[in-house]
This record gives sequence, C-alpha cells and structure tokens, in this order.
Amino acid sequence: MRMLPIALKSLRARWVSLIGAFTALALGVAMTTVMLLGLATAMALPADETVVSLVAALGTAGGVSAFVSAFVVASTFSYTVAQRRRELGLLRLAGATRAQVRRTVLAEALVLGVVASAVGCVLGRLAAPRMVRWLADVGMAPPDLTLGQRSWPLHAAFWTGLLVALAGAAVAARRAGRLGPLDALRTADLDTGVMTAGRWFWGLGLLLTAAALIGKALVTDPADLLHRKTYTVQPMVLISACGLLAPVLARPLLRAFAWLPARWTSYAGRLVRENASTALRRTGAVAAPVLVSVALTGSLAGALDTVSAARTAEARSRTAADFVAVPHTASPDALAAALRAVPGVTVSPSAPTELSVVEADGTVVRSEARTADDPAALATTARLPVLKGSVSALDDDGIVLPEEWGQTTVGAPVRVVRADGSRATLRVAAVLRDGLGDNGLYVTARNAPGARVDRIEIRLTATADATTPDLLRAAAHRFGGTVATREEWLAATAPAASRVAWLRTVLVLGLALTYTGIALANTLVMATADRRRELALLRLAGATRAQVIRLVTTESLLVVAVGSALGCAVAAVQLGTMHAGLALLGAGAPLVVPWRPLGLVTGACVLIAAPSAALAAAWALRRRPVAAAAR
Repeated sequence: MRMLPIALKSLRARWVSLIGAFTALALGVAMTTVMLLGLATAMALPADETVVSLVAALGTAGGVSAFVSAFVVASTFSYTVAQRRRELGLLRLAGATRAQVRRTVLAEALVLGVVASAVGCVLGRLAAPRMVRWLADVGMAPPDLTLGQRSWPLHAAFWTGLLVALAGAAVAARRAGRLGPLDALRTADLDTGVMTAGRWFWGLGLLLTAAALIGKALVTDPADLLHRKTYTVQPMVLISACGLLAPVLARPLLRAFAWLPARWTSYAGRLVRENASTALRRTGAVAAPVLVSVALTGSLAGALDTVSAARTAEARSRTAADFVAVPHTASPDALAAALRAVPGVTVSPSAPTELSVVEADGTVVRSEARTADDPAALATTARLPVLKGSVSALDDDGIVLPEEWGQTTVGAPVRVVRADGSRATLRVAAVLRDGLGDNGLYVTARNAPGARVDRIEIRLTATADATTPDLLRAAAHRFGGTVATREEWLAATAPAASRVAWLRTVLVLGLALTYTGIALANTLVMATADRRRELALLRLAGATRAQVIRLVTTESLLVVAVGSALGCAVAAVQLGTMHAGLALLGAGAPLVVPWRPLGLVTGACVLIAAPSAALAAAWALRRRPVAAAAR
C-alpha cells in the first residue's frame, strides 16, 4: 500500500483540524527564530558588561521560547493524531500494517513540519528587527544595534521545529499503530488508555528529577535556588511532569471545580463535567498553554519579588542604627564631626567604593565595597553576620569579606585592586556569612581612594535623651544634610528588583505568553471543529443552538481553570523552594505570591478561551444537525 499519497490526501481532507498543529508549529518556530537571531546579533558585539547581560537575557529567553513551543506543539500534535483513531482504524481494516500506519502519520508530520517550519523562519526573520529595536529603545542593547545577517539561527530554528513535529507525532503514531482494527473503531470516541507505561515512566521520572534537584540544592547550596538559571529551568521540569501526568491530575480537579455547577444546574453542569473528564486528551491539549503561561509567570515574577523581599528583610535585620544622615554638601566630613559632637550617639560614616579581589589563579573579580572610618562604630551600628574574626579588628591593613570569596582564615593575606588601580595585600580581619544584599567587602578609607561618604549611620547610646533627635537634625541642617529614622531610611532605600531584571523577565515572558495565548485559541478552535457530530447530536436531543454554545464555552472555562490550578501548583512549588532556601540562608523573608501577574495571565486566558470556544462552536453548528450527525 502506497502511504505517501494517502498521507497527502489526508492532509488535504483534514486541513481544518491540522491547521491547528500547523499554526502552533509555525508560530513556535517564529518565536525561536526571533530569539536566536537576537542572540546571534548580541554575540557579535564587542564584549562588555552590557553585552554579557544582553547575551544572558537572550539566551534565557531563547531557551524558554524553545521549551514553550516544544511543549505546546508536542501536545497539539499528540491530540491531532489522537483525533484520527477512527480513520486509522479504517486504514487497518483496509489492510494497512501497523508500520504503514506509523509511516503515514510520520509522513504527514514531515510534510506539515517542513512547511510550518519554513513559514515560521520567514515570520521570525521579519519580526526580529522589531525586537532588536525594542532592546535598543529600553536600554538593554546599544542604540545603534542592527540585526546581523547570520544564517545559523534560521537553520537551528527550522530543524528544531521539524524535530519537534516528528517527535510529537512519533509517540502518538506508535500508540495508534499498536491498535487493532476493531479496537480502533470501537474506542474511537473514548479516551481510554491515555496513561501509557511510557507516560507514567517519564512523568514520574521528571517529577522525581525535580524533587532530587530541589533536595540537593537545599542540602548543598541553598543560594543556588536564587540564581536566575535555576528558577528559570526548574519550573520547566515541573511543567513537563505536570503535562505528562495531566490525565491523572486533571480528573479530580475537573470534578472539584464542577461540583457546585453540577449541583446547581439540572443537567448542564454534569454534562460539562463528564465531557471534560472523558475527553482527557482534548482537556490536556487545551490546558497545556494555560499551564505553561501561568506556571512561568508565577515562577519568574514571583522569583523576582521573593528575592527583592528577601533583600529588604535582610537590610532591615542588619541595620542597627536608630537614625541615618544623608549628606548633601561637598563636606560630609564636617557633617560627621558635627553629629559626633551631639551627646549620646555613636556615629559611623561609610562610603561606596569598588574593590577587586585577585584570586589564587590571578583572576580579578570586581565587587562593591564600603568603607569604615571607625570599625568599632560600624560594629555598633550594623548587625553584620560575622562567622570568624571581629569587625572591630579592621584597620588600614585589613579587610572584611564574605565567605563566598573562599578565604575564610582570619589573618590570611588577600590581594586586592583599589578603585584607582593600585594594588595592595590586606589581611582578613573578619569573615561574614554569605547573604543577599550589601554585606560584601569592608575596608578603611585609606583603601578607598576617591570614595565619598553617602550615608552616616547613628545609634543612640544610654546617655541619649528626648532632645537628641532634634539636636541631630539641627546639626545636619547646618551642613545641608538630612536625618531620617531607621524606618524612613529603610523605606526609601528598600532593595527592589532592578529595571534590567524586570526587562529580562518581560523579554523572557513576552513572546512566550503571546504565543501561548495564540496557541490556546488555536487549540480550542481545532478541538471544537472536530466535535461537529457530537454537537449536532446535542441539537437533535433537544438542546438549542445557544445552549450548545454555552455548554462548549463553559467547558473551555473549566479546562482553563484546571490548567491555571496546575500552573499555580508549579509556581507554588518553585516559590516554596526558594522560601525554604532563604530560610536556610538565614534570610527571614516572607513568602511572596505574585497575585497580580497570576490574575492578569489567568484572566487573559479566560478572555481568549471564552470567545474562541463560542465562535468555534457557532461555526461547527452552521450545518443542519441531521446532516452534521450523519457524517
């Protein structure tokens, strides 16, 4: 039996349902192409701090884009093949072998994948200049950045798209080839055997892998959980596990969410629940884009907020000063002297400076440092997490540094490069526990040439009285400075996610969320178009056209709720893991949930799903019920 002509004819006959897989793949390849073209352009620039940051952001965005497109395309192709069990059963009855059925499905995926990948590359090449201009407009890239002419991103995106199409179809084709002719016909309208041995193996395997990675990080290096690479990659493993285990996880969620509607309505709620519960492949395909979008949004946005909250909590716990003076004149030393003259206070001026530590292999690592004019006063006004040594022992030949620098022996020599380029060898006066915020290097003013005092921390002593705050403010006013209480200063300088960090998140999530929104609408239209006979039978059973449309729309919203719940579960695991890591690091930060981004993304999914399902149902009901049911 010649299978290629059959495959081509099947593509022409089933274009309505296959257009969904085509659209998902083409847009996924386009998204990957845009990111790879941007990455190739950035990698060609002369290396500096901005370019390194840009390459890292585009690399992360490219990886997330590739994952999202692969996840959605694989789910869509799997559902597309599952829709054709009746057709494949007829092929088996006509004499086709199992291998021939598999080759037919793979031939269709190959033709569809080649065309869709080519279209995606063209779309991505057209859209890439817009992304490059956006990067320059927001300051993430040089203003004169232009798109390069390298071709490897187009090849990489094309072959990745084709590989994803074949991989997504191969699993379903293998499952379809195992069915006998009569079995295929008998179970064509039922989703039985969805959880195959392979699906159980990979789903549970990925779940255990995620658990192992989390456990290892918590035991060995909790700080690694706060790195962008970790909190970007880890949710992908959990999302993949949830996607594979969706048939098991979705059924109890469907019944829970539909419990009240089923009790409050005479038949509609029960019918919606049973439709979604029995068609688990369709439910999984529709829920997949929602799961990805909600999980990534909650994980990435929540990670930024969590780290920001942790930095704020750390700054609060490590600030022992009662007041902070901010100099606004060119003579901060005079201001510091005036404040010291106020009875009942301990004054600790400090200034920011750059200090590079020379490691044993000669590598120079730049870091932010602060000066301490009076180490004893610094030890009083700041609660530094000292592991070894004493901050009070700091002098012109000493340095206080965090544990992460690897030199944890008090008195050991450390080679440094000062802000003016001069080199010196200092001894370790104290070692601090690693943290999240400004608790890095401390030196005296002698080792910080050109540094200017930007804050003066003040702590009241036992001899202070009610007039001391007024005296401090009066002294600061004479020299053009201001004095704020500890709470006022912390509120004004609370660490927050930087603009660059948020722009990176927008870059990573922007195209991915746009793609998942289109994929959600596309999958709903594809799935509803294939239900013409089912909807026609409902019409023949007495349901009005409006009732059927409401039924399909409600079912789509129920599936969106399931996808959102699974996405929130992934985000909750990710954020809970970060919170546990912070607790092990000694940062008592609150658990931050990004309710607003989660609500916006879920609301957007609802606004996309409802009209898409309603319009697709109306289109499927355009024929007379008797004619549609006879097909």
